[in-house]
Amino acid sequence: MAKTFKKIGILTSGGDAPGMNAEIRAVVRKAKEYGIDVIGIDGGYKGLMDDKLIELDQRTVSNVIQKGGTMLHSIRCPEFASPEGMEKALDTLKKYGIEALVAIGGDGTFRGATDLSRHGIPTVGLTGTIDNDITATDYTVGFDTAMNSVINAVDQLRDTAESHQMCMIVEVMGRDCGEIALMSGIASGAAAVVIPEVPFDEAYAVQHLKELRASGKRNLLVIVSEGVKTADGTMYGEHLLGVLKANGVDARFVRLGHLVRGGNPTLRDRLTASRMGAMGVDLLVEGKSDLVVVELEGKLQPIEINYALVLDRMYKGKLKDGDLDAFIPEQIEKMKATCAAKKAEIEKLYRLSQDLSK
Repeated sequence: MAKTFKKIGILTSGGDAPGMNAEIRAVVRKAKEYGIDVIGIDGGYKGLMDDKLIELDQRTVSNVIQKGGTMLHSIRCPEFASPEGMEKALDTLKKYGIEALVAIGGDGTFRGATDLSRHGIPTVGLTGTIDNDITATDYTVGFDTAMNSVINAVDQLRDTAESHQMCMIVEVMGRDCGEIALMSGIASGAAAVVIPEVPFDEAYAVQHLKELRASGKRNLLVIVSEGVKTADGTMYGEHLLGVLKANGVDARFVRLGHLVRGGNPTLRDRLTASRMGAMGVDLLVEGKSDLVVVELEGKLQPIEINYALVLDRMYKGKLKDGDLDAFIPEQIEKMKATCAAKKAEIEKLYRLSQDLSK
């Protein structure tokens, strides 16, 4: 059933991701096509609680599509999860006549959005995270730009590695998801890739690197996901540096850190962001809520936020008691199949990275 809104809000939450500004732009311009005013919330859910709002129109969002970061800024806000925090947020929405909300970010952002929907505020979530760690979607806005940032940096490091017959161990962001490391490792021709999803055979890797060096290969690249740590909590890339040096391999460790999260979004991120932003507004106008826009097999589609959150916890082994109670057996089986398929694809790509490193 179609709904008529006079005013909707939009916020970005969690870590910034290239393409967020393109999503904001698309939401504003699509909303204006419907005659809907858009209010930007500065600082995510904290800004909503603290009454920090910005009026947005077609000109306000001019020349932002090419910019990284988020023009609406982002502040992590644990207080929003409390009853008091929710009350403050609802008071702000009521005060300014904001009738619906578009929330851009990752799983934490979507948890906040679904909480608002339970309090009668129609909400739609849009992905915005470089990690590509939302199981319900094949792709998250920001992922492509992050991978390109990694391979650009690695290509430069390769020059020094080649000149000095050196091994570069490069740690990249991704939290507990190794997809940035895996994809960029394949694309940059890494000799080894270390990710949380697949056990790493350290002894084999050390021997492999030594054999590559003996065969005449001068530059050696190892891409490590930040989510991998040793038993005592040491970041694995730093640990591997010591292991390689102990085995006679001249190595250096480089942590790219937040370099990976910034930068102008790529064509793919701008296009996906624009499509997702427009669809988010369409869904609200169609009278739909508590949904997140995802990309599956190249097509955009909405799914229930709670389904996406529970699926994500299932894949990551973090299911809580009662998580599956809201779903019928067919939905649970579909979740399990999605998790199995994703794990199989990661393992397949990891094998490819090994095959191509020889």
